[in-house]
Amino acid sequence: MHVLSYSTLREFAAEHKDAKEPLDAWYHLVRRADYETPADVKADFGNASFLSRNRVVFNISGNKYRLVVKMEYRRGEVYIRHVVTHKIYDELTDRSAL
Repeated sequence: MHVLSYSTLREFAAEHKDAKEPLDAWYHLVRRADYETPADVKADFGNASFLSRNRVVFNISGNKYRLVVKMEYRRGEVYIRHVVTHKIYDELTDRSAL
């Protein structure tokens, strides 16, 4: 899969040092994958949550952080939408901003 906006992950990891390793691991796994369906993603990430409009939420660092992406399965692209703390994620969901 082609991950777009990798710089977003780097910027977040620079601010949240404990997120660097898990985000790098996520990136390298997804980059090598060929996801065609949500079930393919679920096979690699059992805790992934699926939202409308092909958005997927990943728990990072033991659920301390949330990574929200949009999966374009047919194109083989992953668009990083948000990398946030769990608290900010809750605020986004309260406002339906995801």
